[in-house]
Amino acid sequence: MNSSIEMAVRTLVQARRAAQTVPAAALPDADAAYAVQDGVARVLGWFDAAPPRHWKSGGASREAVLTHAPLPPAGVWASGADARAWHFNFRGIEAEIALRLGRDVDAARAQTLDLAAATALVDAQCVSIELVDSRWTEARDAPALAKLADLQSHGALVLGEWQPFVPRDWAAQRCRVTIGSAEHRFQGTHSLGDPAYVLPTWLRHATRHGAVVPAGTVVTTGTWCGLLMAAAGDRVVVEFDGIGAAEVLL
Repeated sequence: MNSSIEMAVRTLVQARRAAQTVPAAALPDADAAYAVQDGVARVLGWFDAAPPRHWKSGGASREAVLTHAPLPPAGVWASGADARAWHFNFRGIEAEIALRLGRDVDAARAQTLDLAAATALVDAQCVSIELVDSRWTEARDAPALAKLADLQSHGALVLGEWQPFVPRDWAAQRCRVTIGSAEHRFQGTHSLGDPAYVLPTWLRHATRHGAVVPAGTVVTTGTWCGLLMAAAGDRVVVEFDGIGAAEVLL
């Protein structure tokens, strides 16, 4: 592990243990940022010897490089969670769809996947709320690689009830986000046009070191609402027509 990776791991672990922010690390490339993700997970014992069971994956467009992060299990909650005791440096809200794998995927299978074959591996979907946060003092203004190292600014994940996965007209999909008394409405606004678009790239990433991604693994797939901001005490409700809802008290 090179010195920039070691320093970033130490500072992120310090920030998480002390519940405070630290200045953003300088990293040379995405491989280093992913090495920091892995290093922090090892130090904090998030997954032990088991593969992560929850991930985030996404990108600003189909032309952008997709990014991925394994999510700490302690911050994955069922809808209706009370997060008032959870430490946040800030509270960003992303309305998302989470997908669940119905089959194991190893590296050999991941290399063969196109969108149709990857979509066929999904057995269920649910509404999810990603709570966005940062351990960097610069927060939303931190360098892109520092954000990637910090689990792409992940704070926590809230999952609604699982529903069977069926094809949908994602361009017509409607979504409502209520934060406190403010309501926001969206239609067809997923940045990739289809939440399943992340699957082939994510699965190749997750199996890149020879790991098997087991059936039941969940990936949340990117925001439909951009980044909305919430405050302590807000109740957040996300609803997708025909799929369900999720809510959390902040």
